[in-house]
Amino acid sequence: MYWLGLDIGTGGSRALLVNGEGEVRFGFTAAHEEMRMEHPLWAEQRPENWWDAARHAIHGVLAEAGAKGADVKGVGLSGQMHGLTILDERNQVIRPALIWCDQRSQEQVDWINRTAGAEAVLASIANPMLTGFTLPKLLWVRDHEPASFERVRHLLLPKDYIRFKLTGEHASEVSDASGTGLFDVVNRRWAAGLASKVGIDPAILPRVHESQEVTGVISAPAAEATGLAPGTPVVGGGGDQAASAVGNGIVEGGVASCTLGTSGVVFAHLDQPVYDPQGRVHTFCHAVPAKWHVMGVTQGAGLSLQWFRNQLVPGTGYDRLTEEAATAPAGSQGLYWLPYLMGERTPHLDAMARGGWIGLTAKHGRADMIRALIEGVSYSQKDCLALIDAMGVLVDRVRLSGGGARSAFWRQILADVFSRPVSILASQEGSAYGAALLAMVGTSAYGSVPEACAATIRETESLTPRSAESEAYAKSYRVFTSLYPALKSVFREM
Repeated sequence: MYWLGLDIGTGGSRALLVNGEGEVRFGFTAAHEEMRMEHPLWAEQRPENWWDAARHAIHGVLAEAGAKGADVKGVGLSGQMHGLTILDERNQVIRPALIWCDQRSQEQVDWINRTAGAEAVLASIANPMLTGFTLPKLLWVRDHEPASFERVRHLLLPKDYIRFKLTGEHASEVSDASGTGLFDVVNRRWAAGLASKVGIDPAILPRVHESQEVTGVISAPAAEATGLAPGTPVVGGGGDQAASAVGNGIVEGGVASCTLGTSGVVFAHLDQPVYDPQGRVHTFCHAVPAKWHVMGVTQGAGLSLQWFRNQLVPGTGYDRLTEEAATAPAGSQGLYWLPYLMGERTPHLDAMARGGWIGLTAKHGRADMIRALIEGVSYSQKDCLALIDAMGVLVDRVRLSGGGARSAFWRQILADVFSRPVSILASQEGSAYGAALLAMVGTSAYGSVPEACAATIRETESLTPRSAESEAYAKSYRVFTSLYPALKSVFREM
């Protein structure tokens, strides 16, 4: 018997089969089309392609396991957050989705704050309105594509579009809904008053559930399309970061996670909702009932290394790049990388921020440039951790996951930059694994999410910060934090 975790990421859809002991037995990834970036700061994907990839991933993992759909007891979903997926009255996709890193909606953010009041927005959703959130994207469609906006009958997030295709249900859950800009995070319900103020009909919003609750079952058409058995329960699941936190065991205080994917996220558990008044980190509902979380986001974390490889050394493996970076000295001989390739969230909340190397000299080589890139992303993740510390959230150790965490070199840099121990886990699957654990809870294999995590998650490696390197990085970090303020006005001129 298995449980299926399905993660709808940016680069692809990942399906996992987990057994009754919570062990990952099989996995299969189906790639997505590259996101379309027709203009700077724009980013779109086709929801239909997510469904194609999800079906491919499910078929693939069942084939790897030699399993039938009837062998799957429950399904959990995870996915990239914030993406605007809009359907018409026939449940057809109206236009490509504006995804999480799309930054085109600053005018709409400003309009929301003028219309509803910035303080009222903060009181309604426990966060300031941001270009990354779903609501400003919807209002951009209203302002620039009114014919499309008039057709909107349903608004779904990426994983929830896949839920609809699997079950026929328009539903979401609290962790992903928290990132829409339309959700009352404190009370775990839609912010109907805010929706009314900005002219959004609450009827287009899906039902919202807790993350381990069953939201529907596999329909007959979905069973035929995927190989799953009709009637298989599908639980709420989680936004990618909340699901990854479940998969990393971040369901209690004292331990945070740092997930280095396309974006980079530092995530800490909260027993009660607290938030940064300036909104530099997000306070969202956790995928654990009656719990919350705080997280800071670097928009261009793994994206920075991906961009370097694709544009400057195409075909080179990531391991080769980190091996080359390791030949450069710590601090990259005074070279700094600003990872703001898609604007930035934490701590700057600035869609106009730009990336680049600062401090280049004729002495610098490619190894320095790569190492500076890795260090710059690590400094930006320290920005997130420093804000969480300042909010009084206890973090004495950090668990690493995502593609960046596969590099022993990068893991040690993070320990040194954070100046606290870091560890990795037996399972590095993150979001898809957390979604599978939520499915296990929803089908009563475990009594609660913390119980599931305690039974299944274990650390396999721990790294401690090196004193000399930590001291050197502390000095370099002070320089790093001075660069954005010095360049902020220049970014706007650009």
